[in-house]
Amino acid sequence: MRVLLRLFAVLVLLGGCSVTPEKDTGTVTFRLWDEQVARAYEESFAAFTKQNPGITVTVEVVPWADYWTKLATDIGSGTAPDVLWTNTSNFGLYADNGALLPIEDPQRAGWTPSVVDLYTRGGKLWGVPQLWDTIALYYNKDLVTKAGVDPADLTWNPAGTGDTFLPAARALTTGNVYGFNASLDNQGVLWDFVGSNGGAWQDGDAFVFADRPKTVEAVQYLVDLIGEEHVAPPAADTTTNGDKTLQLFTQGRLALFQSGPYHLRAIHEGASFPWGIAPMLAGPAGRVSVVHGVAAAASAATRNRDATGQVLRWLGSAEGVRPIAEGGYAFPGVTAAEPAFTAYWKKQGVDLRPFLDAARGTTFPAPVGPRAGAGTTAAGSVLEQVFLGQLGVEEGLRRAQSAANDAIEE
Repeated sequence: MRVLLRLFAVLVLLGGCSVTPEKDTGTVTFRLWDEQVARAYEESFAAFTKQNPGITVTVEVVPWADYWTKLATDIGSGTAPDVLWTNTSNFGLYADNGALLPIEDPQRAGWTPSVVDLYTRGGKLWGVPQLWDTIALYYNKDLVTKAGVDPADLTWNPAGTGDTFLPAARALTTGNVYGFNASLDNQGVLWDFVGSNGGAWQDGDAFVFADRPKTVEAVQYLVDLIGEEHVAPPAADTTTNGDKTLQLFTQGRLALFQSGPYHLRAIHEGASFPWGIAPMLAGPAGRVSVVHGVAAAASAATRNRDATGQVLRWLGSAEGVRPIAEGGYAFPGVTAAEPAFTAYWKKQGVDLRPFLDAARGTTFPAPVGPRAGAGTTAAGSVLEQVFLGQLGVEEGLRRAQSAANDAIEE
């Protein structure tokens, strides 16, 4: 009876596939792109194998720069890993092409709802939530105190009315110190400004940002912080080095750094000054944070669905993701494991409530769709020219939108 119940659970997890599963034995390959988080998974799977001695999980790390190219090649050749990390920009292509197995698991009630929503397409769920990010405002305590700025309540407005942020950014910009990390940082800055101004980036799978006046306003405000107000680092530096603003912050040369929990460890280890975390900037539509998450998906080509299903069930449990949380790597996708992550950072003297509050507030989804990654890349090459001041905002957004939508049609 116990075997039959477990067999039923695996069939449910993998979309109710009516195939005869193999025994709970064999090797399951698990692929991700983060070497640090891989250590947490090694610990997790060691515990899994103790409970399931017939199954061994092999962890593969493929660097981000090669991840999606290799995955496409492996899926095409039938050598894809059994379980793989995916993001919102890329899973849709594989879900639509039948390369992934849908997930129907009774555990999903305990998974982070916003991540479940991100990976729901065509009425089906295509991944088990593993970790998630929202956005808040890191600040240099020494610099804000010296400038008399309260980072906890800053509001921006393209119309100027009630804008407390721009005066603060000006006051914080002195000598070789910049006030704020305005840059072409989609997740940490750009999409958050768009959302907090009531704008939009997509409608369905299509990119619509050039057609939304509120989006145009938000981008113009950001570009002006760099080119007109000079309260942010030059775009020539930040467009060629995605880590430039993080480096400036940890060097004490940037007062306010709007970003996600994925930079917690780098700031904790790299900053020699006292720092804190405040709520992200508020716009006319309030504080609207990008929500992003990573999920574990199952390859439809797996040769061992039963063992793969057992691994996915483990990854959807608090016990399975607890090493990610307890190691301070990321907010886990299983809500019951979340306190372990906040407890880790509390011991380091870091209060994560602004990230949690952002997740519970109004959020802005990262781009989704089967070719969202290609569209975002195509738009980015044009948006670089906008931030560099080589193209006007309205014209640049039109060109970027056209490039993005052409890319998703290819």
